[in-house]
Amino acid sequence: MRARFLHPGAALFLAPLLVFLGLAYAVPFLGVVKWSFTLPDPGLGQYRALLTDPLVQSVFVRTFRICGLVTLASVAGAYAIAYVWVRGTPGQRLAAEYCILVPFWISVLTRAFGWVALLSNQGLINTWLRATGMLSEPLPMVRNEFGVIVGMTHFLIPFAVFPIASAMRALDERVLLAARGLGAGRTRIFWSVFVPMTMPGVIGAALIVFVFALGFFITPAILGGGRSVMVAELVYLRIFQSPDWGLGAAISITLVVIVGALSAALFRYLRPSQMAG
Repeated sequence: MRARFLHPGAALFLAPLLVFLGLAYAVPFLGVVKWSFTLPDPGLGQYRALLTDPLVQSVFVRTFRICGLVTLASVAGAYAIAYVWVRGTPGQRLAAEYCILVPFWISVLTRAFGWVALLSNQGLINTWLRATGMLSEPLPMVRNEFGVIVGMTHFLIPFAVFPIASAMRALDERVLLAARGLGAGRTRIFWSVFVPMTMPGVIGAALIVFVFALGFFITPAILGGGRSVMVAELVYLRIFQSPDWGLGAAISITLVVIVGALSAALFRYLRPSQMAG
């Protein structure tokens, strides 16, 4: 099979893009790497502090816990929506499309404040529950991890739908018909055939959601109220309020390395094309 090489003309057109990406991303990133080793003193002191500081460790643990729960909730919700979108009636598909596309038209800030209006002590849900006599005291649904998980899940579900829907559309219907012909019921077909064959899309969706969730800042800051600080917010606090630029840079680099390691581990066993079905 003859190898294909990039045409010189195409390489010439790509050169400005590569230069722009290098200037916009690579150069600032190298600057952050430099800060992590030189501020306030040269050496590995900031990385040692990252490994020994109880505050930083607790923030990383909380971040991974929240991201894991958000990933589970987002993928489960996205799977249900994708199933209706791919295999539902025309009316159901149209409703699913609205559920997927409309959130993209609303900013993350507007969504976060919308959830505050719903979940706060004086919000719509607590007001209604107290008015009906179901509660005597409001439920604490914001300024804690619950509110952060709800807000992040609402934002990330649409991103998880697309790889799952792609895997469902690529499914060979003859396999499902063969399972039915062998006497399997709908429930058995779904759990034993349909779900395993769409698992690459589920894994891809989980990776996308988890990586996005690691860098969330606005939603945890608003719905967490400073009580559920995640890594991105900790970086902001160290850079702009402490200030401790060296530790903030070290945390940022550590987060980038973790995301890169997760992606490399996944791609080691799963091709990106499989995640898209």
